[in-house]
Amino acid sequence: MIQAVIFDLDGTLLDSIEDITEASNRVYVPRGLAPCSIGEMKALVGDGAEELIRRVFLSRGRPAPDDAVVAEILDDYRREYQACWRDHSRPYDGIPELLGELARQGVKTAVLSNKSDIFTGRMTSALLPAHRFDIVRGARPGVPLKPDPAPALAIAAELGLPPAACAFVGDTNVDMRTARAAGMLAVGALWGFRTAEELRTNGADVLVAAPADLLGIVSDPASRGGT
Repeated sequence: MIQAVIFDLDGTLLDSIEDITEASNRVYVPRGLAPCSIGEMKALVGDGAEELIRRVFLSRGRPAPDDAVVAEILDDYRREYQACWRDHSRPYDGIPELLGELARQGVKTAVLSNKSDIFTGRMTSALLPAHRFDIVRGARPGVPLKPDPAPALAIAAELGLPPAACAFVGDTNVDMRTARAAGMLAVGALWGFRTAEELRTNGADVLVAAPADLLGIVSDPASRGGT
């Protein structure tokens, strides 16, 4: 049986794309870039803020900025995001109920995001206040980002569990690759930012159409009762 579930944050627990898009456009448009749509932003996020900056420039036909410019833009982005992340971000329908049921079943829960550790902690606490996660981790200096399996494996070790006793739930190729590399059950969330094809291609063991579908998989991973 699965004894712990590690969740991605954006696109898995929280629908946060509108606020990410708004903060990004506040930074990029004054620098002469065309604004990103929400649909475009869904395809660009997932590998951390620095990589998002480079991808936005490339998507507008501009060369990727050097590290010094990335650092400057990142400071501006964090300031803008701090001002707006509460505006529209919310848990996906069914997520609070899922977390409550996992807690009742004694399943451990954790969050692992490529979003900065500060915002990951703030958003988890503010937008999912009824649930106490065992571990919440975002991007931190000196720690590799997903899809490197190291942070996922560190969470499993801290929980006192082998990787095979953990399910990793996410909505992007990054999450599926992380789960596979870590030896965890890779669960693709179809309500998130990316497609079923992307999740399958990158190693999803099972796809779930709604948060409640995860409960059957936790109870019996061999059933793989999702989509």
